[in-house]
Amino acid sequence: MAGRWQLCILAALTFYLLMCGVEADDEVTVTEEKLQEEDEVEEVIYATPKMIEGVYLMETFDDVATFEDAWVKSQAKKDGVDENIAKYDGVWSIEPAERMALTGDRGLVLKSKAKHAAIAVSLKRQFTFSTKPLVVQYEVNLQNGQECGGAYIKLLSAQEGNVDLKKFNDKTPYTIMFGPDKCGNDHKLHFIFRHTNPLTGEIEEKHAKRPRDKLEEPFKDKKPHLYTLIIRPDNTFEISLDQEVINSGSLLEDFSPPVNPQKDIDDPEDFMPDDWDEREKIPDPDATKPDDWDEDAPMQIADPDAVKPAGWLDDEPEMVPDPTAEKPEDWDDEMDGEWEAALINNPVCSEAPGCGEWKPPMIDNPNYKGKWRPAMIDNPNYRGKWKPRKIPNPDYFEDLEPFKMTPLGAVGIELWSMSDNILFDNLIITDNVADANRLAQETFDLKVMKMEKGQVGVFRRILNYSNKHPWLYAIYVLLVAIPVVLIITCCCAEVKDTKADKDAEHKKTDEPTEDDPQREGETDRAEEERDAEEEQDGAEGEGDPIDGEREDSEEHGRGEGEPDTSEERGEVEEKHASSDLKSDKQTSDAVDGEAAEESEESDKEEQKTGKDSEAEDGQIRTSPRLRKVRRD
Repeated sequence: MAGRWQLCILAALTFYLLMCGVEADDEVTVTEEKLQEEDEVEEVIYATPKMIEGVYLMETFDDVATFEDAWVKSQAKKDGVDENIAKYDGVWSIEPAERMALTGDRGLVLKSKAKHAAIAVSLKRQFTFSTKPLVVQYEVNLQNGQECGGAYIKLLSAQEGNVDLKKFNDKTPYTIMFGPDKCGNDHKLHFIFRHTNPLTGEIEEKHAKRPRDKLEEPFKDKKPHLYTLIIRPDNTFEISLDQEVINSGSLLEDFSPPVNPQKDIDDPEDFMPDDWDEREKIPDPDATKPDDWDEDAPMQIADPDAVKPAGWLDDEPEMVPDPTAEKPEDWDDEMDGEWEAALINNPVCSEAPGCGEWKPPMIDNPNYKGKWRPAMIDNPNYRGKWKPRKIPNPDYFEDLEPFKMTPLGAVGIELWSMSDNILFDNLIITDNVADANRLAQETFDLKVMKMEKGQVGVFRRILNYSNKHPWLYAIYVLLVAIPVVLIITCCCAEVKDTKADKDAEHKKTDEPTEDDPQREGETDRAEEERDAEEEQDGAEGEGDPIDGEREDSEEHGRGEGEPDTSEERGEVEEKHASSDLKSDKQTSDAVDGEAAEESEESDKEEQKTGKDSEAEDGQIRTSPRLRKVRRD
């Protein structure tokens, strides 16, 4: 049995290793034929979307000439940084995605890293926050992942005349900043709007609360992702990632710092009185240090009961110079100092309890009490925590329409990133959500479709490679057939255990076994002996009803001659029990004798006939009463 299961495990392990070999071979094939495989996956037809009427900006980056006419690279310098990196000299390029690109689809790619880069484009017309929502949507593909840097965009504030895009830098006023950003383990999806104080005219940045969902995947999967921001005139906002809402709320409630300040503030001229006591507990002024309290007692002392072990070598040091060490040939005493051999453990100490000066071990000092401090009691002068009084906030205002932000005049991308090949695509600024959905259907949805087809492309690649090398099909058949045959042979085929196996298994488990079948030639004799035994049992049981008959007799009343009293019945039952035991003993002795004779006859018969040792002697079936006596 154990050998069979070992073969099964070996067969399964063989099958697993063979399949791993097929998978590894497929991975090598994928690497060697990457370009050809991507062409085979290309089944998604892409066409540059037509310009949607009424939008403020729509850019697919497919037309290089149109892009160069509209977009302006910044020529400014960043203030407050080293002159070598202050210039916005990051490299921008229009090109397709490196992986799974749609034919004819291009994007704006930041090619450089560790450099400042800025580029911007003017809107067709200003966007004014009035009665229609603002919808901002664009794609980002971090083709090499992201270590530290952003991929956000800025909606630049409109100015008198047109915004000078050649001077676009980090100080250029913007109304909204939106998009992903990461540095270290801090993953963000910014939504920042600049709010103007209606009283002072000062501008303050308001940051949206963090999304509840985690945002790590878009920064490392190297796939395109769609970011959408919707701001509605009722002061609500909604942020979506790949067309799934991950953050939403109110401009009035879900930003920090809040749009509207508090009505009441602490009086800056109110100070806590000198006699105000904020202590809830104070040291007990009546407590005194006990006379026997020794604050100078050490925490540990030398064990006074310790005794130096016999054989301790006081004059032997624990470490000695290595006698085998030699001074290096290039050692210069003037430059390197006096040479000394390295120290090693003193070999003499290994055979002794210890070496060097013996000191008793340290134990906790039973007299140690530490610094004495009086017990703490409730402060009778406690007046609670002091708080300054509230006064009306002189800077208070209430802006119930923070949606009405500074109008938008342009869109800019101003970044510094430690990763390159950041691809931007399909940017749209509109006041109609349907326009953004339409553009996503014609662009992003097609990319998702192609990626999904690429996930199942591994089977197609195996098939194509096998068609080029037909001999692989024979190997595939063997890889599948051999493990299947082994598993069926070892696990499913019926194994006939020998008598020795059965006896060994019965000996281990004490499992009950059925009566062995009788050999031919013994059937007639066994039937005659069984009939004789039944006649004998019948004769013995005439005066002793079996349990079922006794119960029937009790239910239908006492029979003739049955004792009337319980005492008489007890005497009769004792007589019956004694007679049963005698008869059972006689029967058992007779049957044992017959079994012995039968065993001798069967041995002789086996010697005559020369039958295999696997055949067993037939056992005479006895009555239930006899088997019970034998067990007892």
